[in-house]
Amino acid sequence: MISVVIVGSGNVAQNLFHAFQKSADVTVKQVIGRNREHLAFVRNIALISTEFTSDISADVYILAISDDAISTVGENFKNVEGILVHTSGATPLNAIKSANRPGIFYPLQTFTKGKIISFDDIPICIEATNNKDLEILTTLGKQLSKNVVEIDSEQRKTLHVAAVFVNNFTNYMFTMGSDICAEHDLDFSLLKPLIKETAAKLDTLTPMQAQTGPAKRGDQKTLHNHLQIIKDKHQRELYTLLSNAIKEKHGKEL
Repeated sequence: MISVVIVGSGNVAQNLFHAFQKSADVTVKQVIGRNREHLAFVRNIALISTEFTSDISADVYILAISDDAISTVGENFKNVEGILVHTSGATPLNAIKSANRPGIFYPLQTFTKGKIISFDDIPICIEATNNKDLEILTTLGKQLSKNVVEIDSEQRKTLHVAAVFVNNFTNYMFTMGSDICAEHDLDFSLLKPLIKETAAKLDTLTPMQAQTGPAKRGDQKTLHNHLQIIKDKHQRELYTLLSNAIKEKHGKEL
C-alpha cells in the first residue's frame, strides 16, 4: 500500500484523486487546497486541509499546483520523510531540491475543468534522485497507467515543448477553423470526423507520412483561392506561414 498526500485542488489534483480512489493499493491520506470550496471533489471531509503544510506521514507528497508556486509551496514540505514530487512538465527537479527526497510525477495529458478522465494510457513521466524512490514512483504510476517512463528534467522540458505544438497549438487551429465556419454560417461539427481521422492516422503513420493538403501537393491555385476566402489578417498570416512551412518540409517550391 502506497500512501499519498495531494497538494492542490485544480484539474490535475482532482483527476489524480479520483484515479487513486480506484486503486486498492493506494490510499489518499490528505488533500490540501487554499479554498475549502474548491476541495468539494474530496468525498471524505476528514481528508481536507487548507493549510499548505502537513503533519501527515505519507510515502509520496504530490504538488499538483501551478508551476510558479512549486518552489514556494515546496519549501513547506521540504522536511517530510516521504518523496516530494511535482506534476509539471516544464519545471525542473531542482525546483524542489531542498526536499529530502525530490521527485517528478508528470502525467503527460491535457486536463479540463469538470472532466475526469482515465489514466490507463496516459504516460506518467517520473524522475528521482535514487533507485529506491524511482521504484516507489514506478509502482505508484503503475496503479494509474500502463505507461510509466523514467525521463530526466531536460528530456521532460523538451517533451513539454513538443506537447505544446501537438496540443495547445493544434487546439488553437481548431479555434481558427471554428471561427471561419461561424463567419460563413457553417457548423463546426462537420469537421469533427476529419479531426478524429487525422489523429487516428498517427496509429499507423508518422506525422510526416500523414501530411496531406494543398501545401504538401504544391497546389498554388487552391492556396491562393483559400487566401481570397480568408478575410482576417491574422488568419491569412497564419495560413501563409504554415503553408510555407509545409512546402519547405516536403520540398515543394513556392
